[in-house]
Amino acid sequence: MKFILLGLLFFVYDAEAQVNIIPQPASVIMLKTMGYFSLNPATKIVLEGSGMDNSVSFFNDYLKQFYGFTLQTTSKANGNNNIFLNYERLDDSIPGAYHLAVDKKGVHIEGDNETGVFYGIQTLIQLLPLPSDTKTLSIPDVQIEDRPRFAYRGLMLDVGRHFMPVSFVKRFIDYLALHKMNYFHWHLTEDQGWRIEIKKYPLLTQVGAWRSGTVIGKRPWKGSDNQRYGGFYTQDQIRDVVAYASARYITIIPEIEMPGHGSAAIAAYPWLSCFPDEKTNIPDSILSDDGKKANGKIVYEKWGVAEDVFCAGKDSVFQFLQDVIDEVVLLFPSKYIHVGGDECPKTNWKRCPLCQKRIHDLGLKDEHELQSYFIQRMEKYINSKGKTLIGWDEILEGGLAPNAVVMSWRGEKGGIEAAKQQHTVIMTPTTYVYFDYGQSRHDDSLTIGGFIPLEKVYKYEPIPAELPVDDGRYILGGQANIWTEYMPWPSKVEYMMFPRVTALSEVLWSPKSARNWDDFQQRLPFELKRYDLWGTHYFHDWAKP
Repeated sequence: MKFILLGLLFFVYDAEAQVNIIPQPASVIMLKTMGYFSLNPATKIVLEGSGMDNSVSFFNDYLKQFYGFTLQTTSKANGNNNIFLNYERLDDSIPGAYHLAVDKKGVHIEGDNETGVFYGIQTLIQLLPLPSDTKTLSIPDVQIEDRPRFAYRGLMLDVGRHFMPVSFVKRFIDYLALHKMNYFHWHLTEDQGWRIEIKKYPLLTQVGAWRSGTVIGKRPWKGSDNQRYGGFYTQDQIRDVVAYASARYITIIPEIEMPGHGSAAIAAYPWLSCFPDEKTNIPDSILSDDGKKANGKIVYEKWGVAEDVFCAGKDSVFQFLQDVIDEVVLLFPSKYIHVGGDECPKTNWKRCPLCQKRIHDLGLKDEHELQSYFIQRMEKYINSKGKTLIGWDEILEGGLAPNAVVMSWRGEKGGIEAAKQQHTVIMTPTTYVYFDYGQSRHDDSLTIGGFIPLEKVYKYEPIPAELPVDDGRYILGGQANIWTEYMPWPSKVEYMMFPRVTALSEVLWSPKSARNWDDFQQRLPFELKRYDLWGTHYFHDWAKP
């Protein structure tokens, strides 16, 4: 296992900095007389239980990269220079609770399971002083009891608009792990690019993964850059990334968009459209030169929503999507499969004879109910594979699929409605956790617009006040979304993530009673020093946006 955060060295902490932990633990007790445990290359990791290899590897990879040494493991303590890893029954309803205690004799981490031990390691990492010219690391005496508040603590990365290399995807996963987050929502298909290899349909990546140009600037766009752009992940690469995430106790949820946002797939296989012979509708003024020459379907070259969607009147379209799901479920052990379901224009369905026949034959009211039929039909197939469907809140329209999980993005209304219907909900509203929105009142870089400063993220409460108390249990947790129209490279993704993802980690992990904006601001500067250590790009003017 390789820890891939690349960074700088030669920073120092003072004693006060060493107890600034984010996300804030449930309980932190400092001894009245400050003492220290001295971690050094002779320190041993004592394994008092099995199944802790991931925690040991992560910690040693971190030490090696940033401090230049690793620690040996043993099953039996010898002397006082030890880090003990063990299990303790904590009876917490959400996996991941742990105890951490430090005194001059050693460090003790006891998790309720493997995940709890791993999260204890993340806290221990935050107790380390930053690298200096000595290899003796002074860790303050402290007693910590901690547990996650929400079962779902996630972050979504859109690789459809802009492809991100495997190396950065792994770095992204490390960021999640360091912040005690446990779900990576991987947005793999879009109008602008299909990013996952499907062996039965090779044109999805041969054609659908590449666009001939990309619009320049914001609306009204200034034309096309005329640059061929794209990329995709092979199935072997996906297996590698899934294993990498699993070793960090992170579940990857793949998203295969349907019935909208399918223009890239339609470019590869035009018969998926209601009107295979019609050209992709993009104005010539912003179309690439190659796009202008094309006689039929092309991968979408502008941002926004394509009208060309999967035809709901063709059984062959459902067979195609089932074939795709067949390969996806073999790659991702997650119990969840995300199908999108958002922003599906009904224009083509309204004029498509096959879609209208489907509406008539099934006695549906309108195209919204046709979309509900589409999602429910796919849900039955996904359920037959032992998986649970997740969709954006548009899947509520026309009737919610029986077992679906709703991601509420258009504010909180969809989440409230779904929870009242006793459906599990993941909160991800544009108003608080869309990290493609600007961090400054005056954009300091090209963004899609909007304004979500750090303080607003920190003060977000995932359980809406309007929701009856008994229905709050249906809120599984929350996530932030990183849509990459204006993030063409990894450094820009990091810049838009940080420090907002750090604030979100505390929202999703820490007890509601422990959250305090003023206190968070006092702890954050020490976290920023860790960003510098990691070589992470971040927004510096968070205090005065």
